[in-house]
Amino acid sequence: MILDNSLIKHFSDYLRLELSLSDNTITAYCHDIEMFREHLEDEKHSLSISDITHEDIENFFAKLYDFGISASSQARILSGLKSFYRYLIQEKVCEEDPTQLVSFPTIGRHIPEVLTYEEIVSMLDSIDLSQQFGHRNKAIIEVMYGCGLRVSEVITLNISNIYIKDEFIKVIGKGDKERLIPIGKKTLKELMLYIKGERLHQDIKPKFSDKVFISARGTSLTRQSVFLLIKSLAEKAGIKKTISPHTLRHSFATHLLEGGADLRAVQQMLGHSSISTTEIYTHISDEYLRQVILQFHPRWHSQNTSTNLLSSK
Repeated sequence: MILDNSLIKHFSDYLRLELSLSDNTITAYCHDIEMFREHLEDEKHSLSISDITHEDIENFFAKLYDFGISASSQARILSGLKSFYRYLIQEKVCEEDPTQLVSFPTIGRHIPEVLTYEEIVSMLDSIDLSQQFGHRNKAIIEVMYGCGLRVSEVITLNISNIYIKDEFIKVIGKGDKERLIPIGKKTLKELMLYIKGERLHQDIKPKFSDKVFISARGTSLTRQSVFLLIKSLAEKAGIKKTISPHTLRHSFATHLLEGGADLRAVQQMLGHSSISTTEIYTHISDEYLRQVILQFHPRWHSQNTSTNLLSSK
């Protein structure tokens, strides 16, 4: 059998119908297999499943490494290929799994950039509300930072999942898991200003009538459009850091923890299944840690008092 679009489509149906994976996961896996197929074509390699060896897969990952693809992205791609070969063996398309001999790359803990509160305010202030989509764009930044949402959760947010009186929103996270997140009065105000104002004048396609954030085409926004929006606003605000939509989510968690929030509470709001994932947000500054110890540890506190007494003599 040949590795072609038809086979990838059958795999997609299997992921959806048999494994009930989310649309985002299915799209990612199929995209990764398509990349592998294109790699084989570039190498003038046979696309016959029986001709693909573990060396071909190793060469593919070497190419990804040369292109600067991160270890975490490589691990996800390998996970997709392993799932693909499990499917092929189950369907008796092949007898051996060449991915078994390919190891997952070592993934270090990457701590992304975090914005200061002042930088986020600068981004919000850089938005011209007199321009088309000004209020929408401001509401997007407010919600992403104010609620710590993933970009996928922002573009799929529904109006029916905004509970104004209770000041909560319901989002659909990874694995189609639902969670409730508190929304602050200021963020809720900006959100409703957009929904009850600018959004009413958009020509929205019926299929997207419940989606909060609407594009110029009357459909949901794409991940790429949100990414470009945030990059543009950061440039206007004079921010030199390398940021993405995840930076606002990261800033949300970091600022909560710096303010004394419980790690478990932050985990729940972020929708992390493991507390270890949330712990990457505990990279609080050395100065903040020093201030906490000075204020709360009895030995440090007494040492600070003694120092003050000595200096006063």
